[in-house]
Amino acid sequence: MAYAATAGGVNPVAPAAPGVLVLQRALVWLVGASGAIVFIEPSPYEIATLLATVIFFATGLRLRLALMPLVLLLVALNVGYTISAIPLFEQSEVVSWIATSWYMAVTVVFFAMVTSEDTAARLDMLRRGLVVGAMVASLSAIAGYFNLVPGGHDLLTLYERARGTFKDPNVLGAFLILPALFSLQSAVSDRLAKAFRNVLAFGIMALAILLAFSRAAWGGLILTAAFMLVLMVLTSRSNAQRSRIIIMAIVAAVLGLALIAILLSFDSIADMFKQRASFDQSYDEGRFGRFGRHILGAEMALDLPFGIGPLQFHRYFPEDTHNSYLNAFMSGGWLSGICYPALVFTTVIMGFRHIFVRVPWQRAYLAIFSAFVGTVGESFVIDTDHWRHFWMMLGAMWGMIAAAQVYKIRAGDEASSA
Repeated sequence: MAYAATAGGVNPVAPAAPGVLVLQRALVWLVGASGAIVFIEPSPYEIATLLATVIFFATGLRLRLALMPLVLLLVALNVGYTISAIPLFEQSEVVSWIATSWYMAVTVVFFAMVTSEDTAARLDMLRRGLVVGAMVASLSAIAGYFNLVPGGHDLLTLYERARGTFKDPNVLGAFLILPALFSLQSAVSDRLAKAFRNVLAFGIMALAILLAFSRAAWGGLILTAAFMLVLMVLTSRSNAQRSRIIIMAIVAAVLGLALIAILLSFDSIADMFKQRASFDQSYDEGRFGRFGRHILGAEMALDLPFGIGPLQFHRYFPEDTHNSYLNAFMSGGWLSGICYPALVFTTVIMGFRHIFVRVPWQRAYLAIFSAFVGTVGESFVIDTDHWRHFWMMLGAMWGMIAAAQVYKIRAGDEASSA
């Protein structure tokens, strides 16, 4: 944690005292680590984020002009939700949902503001915190699944699926993808000792994702890892670095397949794996199955400018939307239904445009962008609109993009004056 006062200062503002920098970076680490413990409410993540927000504003934080479109889209999105929820305010769960949505919006702006300054150092601390938190969640999930601690199986699993420190195995698997990508990056590109530690960390996280038996998380890890590794190869500065990434990626894939083969030798794991890996799930098929509901819900959304309000979809259909874009239309009407995909896909487009920008935090950028794109895709089949780590990545994306714009301007000015 002991960075020099100038570390990461590629886009500095008014110089801060070394003690303030250390405190700010420690808070970023704390927020990242606490994100893995959310099975109680208010969770440590909420408390840590609130504490960090207060201290950051007290010690220096500013809103860049480049972040104003983000703020406006978030406000419009939540105004739509709130308007649609007005007739339902007698339902406490709806009020809670609206409050959570506004809170998530605040965290997005907070992460964008934080990562737009002192960018490299703060992203490094966020990475470290996320990996520590992910290890806690993963080890808890594994211990619970294999009943390694008394009473742990009931507490740390759900429907014979590992959930660790999360309420839902699906969210556990989704959360672990970004820290797993961070570990994979180190495994394929760092020196031997550090790479070996991260191979172990990646293996533990991958095992927890497997035992969560989330099809979306399985596919998400494989696709985002492949996407990130391709980006790392394309942005590498030397042929030797490219060769190492490719070789280590092949080794990691072989070891992963070997681990899966060993685990599938256990009957209980093999049976659950076959059940979850099947695409012939009853809740996916039929007129009112997952995808049938998407079509019917889209038809309803066209006729309802104000939607039906948050948490009301299951009153019309057997289950929830399981589609965040449809849920935005149903929960917040046309206003939210337009703003949510506009916010998400604008971020994706800008993200692609900044892949090849040479900044000191490019490696972290590639991991976060890959995980974010994976979650954007997952949002078509799962309700991700209240996933804390999704909004954290969204805010970090905007912060890194804003910081990159400043970095490019300063690099150009220095080149012209040289």
